[in-house]
Amino acid sequence: MRINKYIASAGICSRRKAEEYIKEGLIKVNGKTVKELYYDVDEYNDTVTLSGNKIVPVKKAVYIMFHKPKGCVCTVKDDKGRKTVMDYLSDFSDTRLFPVGRLDYDTEGLLLLTNDGNVANRLTHPSTEIPKTYIAKVNGLLQESDLAALRNGITLDGVKLRRCKVKFLDINDDVARYEVTIYEGKNRQIHRMFEFVGKEVEFLKRIKIGEIRLGGLGRGAYRYLSDKEIAFLQKL
Repeated sequence: MRINKYIASAGICSRRKAEEYIKEGLIKVNGKTVKELYYDVDEYNDTVTLSGNKIVPVKKAVYIMFHKPKGCVCTVKDDKGRKTVMDYLSDFSDTRLFPVGRLDYDTEGLLLLTNDGNVANRLTHPSTEIPKTYIAKVNGLLQESDLAALRNGITLDGVKLRRCKVKFLDINDDVARYEVTIYEGKNRQIHRMFEFVGKEVEFLKRIKIGEIRLGGLGRGAYRYLSDKEIAFLQKL
């Protein structure tokens, strides 16, 4: 197996990042530093290390969908002592799962987790531009001019956002629901988009990533992805 693929298959980084480690002289095979990007590793007999730590390829790739509830963070550990998504996934205590992307502390909905480093890196790389769809509840209706501004892409932090989709769903007790599809993942992007037009997001839930839908999965619950969903991720 090509050495960069071997390193990436351990779920610690992408193949491109693995090549950087190789060039920096951080990879050893059977105790000897390897700087050849096309070096082939005997995955059954060779011992590969990164900065002295043994690298072991993942035996079986795992892909799951998790309905993240409010009040937890999208990390494996939190230095502030807050609940993490892994606190809900004790079934995977022996599997090195990590969240793909993130959802804010107070945002709920679809989160993907895997031990496949290649898929995780493709999903989160800016060039992938995978659409993500949310349901947002805001205080009151938006004017058509505000909707047009959001759809055309507003400017945040000096950067013009890509065009997006904003669809009105319904309104109840002056709380309006909108379906929003974006192609970037800037920090608190949807909150800031609505703040731009004078509205506060009171509730936010991600319901879809590309072709993968949350469906009726309950808060705090998870399921394995179907073969069709996995195929979608692997072709990105």
